[in-house]
Amino acid sequence: MAINFADIGERLRAYRLGEGLTPEDVASRLGISRGALYNYERGEVIKLETIEKLAELLNVSVPSLLGVGVEYFSNPVSYYERKRQLEEKADRIIANFEPVPFTQTSKEYVNILRKMMIETLPANYPRRAEAFVQIDRVMKILESRHSLAWNKSQNVTSLVSAIQIQRVLRSGLIGTYNLSKKERDERRALARKEVERMALLMENEPIGVQMGVIEEMMPNQTFQIFVERDKSSVAVSPFRLGEFPNVSVGVASITSSPDAVTLYEKLAADLWFRSYKGVKGANFLRKLLAESDPMASKVKVSRKKG
Repeated sequence: MAINFADIGERLRAYRLGEGLTPEDVASRLGISRGALYNYERGEVIKLETIEKLAELLNVSVPSLLGVGVEYFSNPVSYYERKRQLEEKADRIIANFEPVPFTQTSKEYVNILRKMMIETLPANYPRRAEAFVQIDRVMKILESRHSLAWNKSQNVTSLVSAIQIQRVLRSGLIGTYNLSKKERDERRALARKEVERMALLMENEPIGVQMGVIEEMMPNQTFQIFVERDKSSVAVSPFRLGEFPNVSVGVASITSSPDAVTLYEKLAADLWFRSYKGVKGANFLRKLLAESDPMASKVKVSRKKG
């Protein structure tokens, strides 16, 4: 197998960011110049001896750094940076998100996401300050991905679960139930706006944007397929960017294994075939919105009493 040093450089950057190390930190610990490290991350040839030292410093295996087999990520910073890199190069992306397609959400959603992440932290969480730093690092990458999706006009097919949409409409965009009634109502209103936004996108279908809503059960973990000209990769993740977000617990993976890519492509094709799309999908989302509207249910009750 030919070694792709450009890909190694991208993984190197992702794992370095995950460890919270600056180029100066890595260069100092390895006894190399900062310029050499920058060159490595840009895709210059790296000696095997240096790769071994980098892997040890970054707490990853040599095969993971080389991209042999499967890349594993317990650190969401590394994982989301790798996804950003793959999204930037991909000609087409097929994604299963929950509860809504993150890259197609509004800027308001991105802003509230950080707040939701903070809300998931227990008041007595022992490493609270460290968690805040990690949340900010994750958000920086997510903001970059969100901006890229709209500025680059990516070709994205998104698959979402009707059950997950119903859940977020009922709970709202929250990270804890320990909120005032006023705040909960505001977060539910924000969730409704995002689902309404999805309905409009499905109705109008901007160039490169396709969405399908699946009424049946969906996989427990989200996945994304990145299709490039010469290869495809699939990312599978337990991390979550919806209500009650999770950017701390779990192990995500990315692989270019033909078997894995083929299986996920077949899964995506089957889900897409069974999904509500276009105007039909928009109408289905509006049905879910109507069913979850507390004011509508109150009107029905009062009419029955009258």
